[in-house]
Amino acid sequence: MQTTYKTGTYADRQSRGMSTRFDTKIAVLLREDLETWQRLNVTAFLVSGLGTQVPDLIGEPYEDADGVPYLPMFRQPVLVLEGTKETLKAAHSRTLSRALPRAVFTGDLFATGHDEANRAAVRAVGTPDLDLVGLAVHGPRNAVDKVLKGARMHP
Repeated sequence: MQTTYKTGTYADRQSRGMSTRFDTKIAVLLREDLETWQRLNVTAFLVSGLGTQVPDLIGEPYEDADGVPYLPMFRQPVLVLEGTKETLKAAHSRTLSRALPRAVFTGDLFATGHDEANRAAVRAVGTPDLDLVGLAVHGPRNAVDKVLKGARMHP
């Protein structure tokens, strides 16, 4: 039996090193039929959009012991889930109805080669007809949990 998208009990998180409980959640929902390279690519593209619209999600820059600087990253974990095409469509609809910050990746984007073409491909299709393969969402924990109903943790 696969686990659901819930993050587990407080004790479970403590044992895995997650000592901070966040009021918000960042989650990526991927369509279950994607190839491995597609899952990684879609996840990277999707989360890149959230930080631009919700700047508080981004922490401070990193630096190693030798003073070499590194780019900042999200302040909190990103949950990666998977679901059927129907689960993704329902989650997208719930995200829209709750007006949560979101990013989408459609099947058409696998055939484009640059940002302008990506935006044109999404713009060419009406909302109900989008061939969704990925969705990123950020918001209050309970709202994100409701949006992702039916999804399961990515294996």
